[in-house]
Amino acid sequence: MFSRFQTYIPTAALAFLIFYFGFHALTGDRGLLLSRQRRETYAEKQDELRRLRAERADLEARARFLRDDNLSADLLEERAHVLLGFVDPRDYVIRLTPGRG
Repeated sequence: MFSRFQTYIPTAALAFLIFYFGFHALTGDRGLLLSRQRRETYAEKQDELRRLRAERADLEARARFLRDDNLSADLLEERAHVLLGFVDPRDYVIRLTPGRG
């Protein structure tokens, strides 16, 4: 009886392999059904990269003005206001309630 099915074993194995690889080609991590999701994720990451590059350029420009050889008094004063809470006695301070703008 086993000899009768022995001729179908290579065909069944090949069919199983075709099914297995076909299934994973459609539904796997890099499958055809997830290509749209990958494109959307790629677009989101590109937007995030653009935003981070712009933020980095801004921070580099601000850091350049805080170096000893090129110190900007205005930027230094602004950082002192923000970090230390120091204000010039001639400045007007308008306090806002958090959450109201």
